[in-house]
Amino acid sequence: MAKLTKRIVETAEVREKDYFIWDDDLPGFGLRVFTSGKRSYLIQYRAAGRTRRFTIGLHGIWTAENARQEAKAQLGRVARGENPSEERQLDHKAITVKELCDLYVADLKAGLILGKGGRPKKTTTITTDMGRIERHIIPLIGTRRVKDLAKADINKVMKDIMAGKTRVSVKTKKLRGKAIVRGGAGTAARTVGLLGGILTYAMEAGIIDRNPAHGIRKPKDKVRNRRLSEAEYRILGDMLRTAAENEKYTMTTEIIRQIALTGCRRSEMISLMWSEVDTDASCLRLTDSKEGASTRPIGLPVIEYLEAQKDQATGAYVFPGTRLEDGAFGSFPNHWKQIFKDSPLADVTPHVLRHSFASIANDLGFTEITIAALVGHSKGSVTSKYIHTLDTALIMAADTISGYIQGLLDGVAFKHTAYALDRDSRKAALARFLREAADAEGEAVDHQIAA
Repeated sequence: MAKLTKRIVETAEVREKDYFIWDDDLPGFGLRVFTSGKRSYLIQYRAAGRTRRFTIGLHGIWTAENARQEAKAQLGRVARGENPSEERQLDHKAITVKELCDLYVADLKAGLILGKGGRPKKTTTITTDMGRIERHIIPLIGTRRVKDLAKADINKVMKDIMAGKTRVSVKTKKLRGKAIVRGGAGTAARTVGLLGGILTYAMEAGIIDRNPAHGIRKPKDKVRNRRLSEAEYRILGDMLRTAAENEKYTMTTEIIRQIALTGCRRSEMISLMWSEVDTDASCLRLTDSKEGASTRPIGLPVIEYLEAQKDQATGAYVFPGTRLEDGAFGSFPNHWKQIFKDSPLADVTPHVLRHSFASIANDLGFTEITIAALVGHSKGSVTSKYIHTLDTALIMAADTISGYIQGLLDGVAFKHTAYALDRDSRKAALARFLREAADAEGEAVDHQIAA
């Protein structure tokens, strides 16, 4: 044994096999001399009944004195019950964000990741999640080790997406050509929300013991707060009438109008099947909405439209596709873009129509729980349990709101009117409602002329 100094380290002979030189001043500190001539500092200790070695580093990068100081620090950790060698092995085996995402997606596809209401995520949600993982999360932090992520890293991911650093043109299976992944505040907020869920998954799997995404302040999504004004409803009505003159857009304009009159989600209306339409009970009985099975009261304008369409229906879908096989209409996204492009409502999305329906309902004085039941929000789940006893009130609400919005789309101004439950009374009330609206509009015009 000898005290390891620069001279002893550099003059140590090279042999046919690796060997060790141990320091006589610091037990456990040593030098390994390789057959290649390289020399490496290390410590040797016992932990959990086994002899362990922890490599400090190569001579040349480390000096004998610096290595000695590091050896003292590591041996001090051993004395406190820690295990540097095992920790390094675990550190080297630590998975990356990409590897974590692969595990998450595998469980996602297997139905093991639960969404709202404790139900497996839907196919459409899985597709959206995978898109955000592949186009935002992996490009930005895919190579980072999960255990090393800090709140600052998550904040940077959010800011990079908002700034458009993940903007790219990608080929898609559903759309011809390419789609643009733009990023922005809404995408950033939802992607960071997904990343937080993935990191919670990692916590439950024992990969990390804290979630660095917790407490991140997400940007407000302006689209989520956007609603149509009465003037914009009239503009939308004009746009739909103009677009409907082109046979290509006929079905798309019908879908848009029904979304506006019901507050349904885009996917709920596009995939609506005749088996889910109950005109006698004035409702849609959706078998698989975002919130699971959902009963939605619908107003008289919607009922009369559906009854007229039913007479000429040939397939299972209310809005069938143009191909020979029975399927839902598939051109809605492209048609929407073409109809709204360069229009005064270019920033409007199908969700804006849904949000506007709820906002109109609020303007007309309906309660939050009634509105939740009408649009199928999860907060309306209590109401849905008692929907049979609330049929009259909910149908009257649906009549009032859809009638109001239909009047706006048709360019009519009017005041709030409620409807009765039986069909004849509802029709009479709607006719009276529209006459009063027309009279009110005429009086307003006369007043403007007189002025």
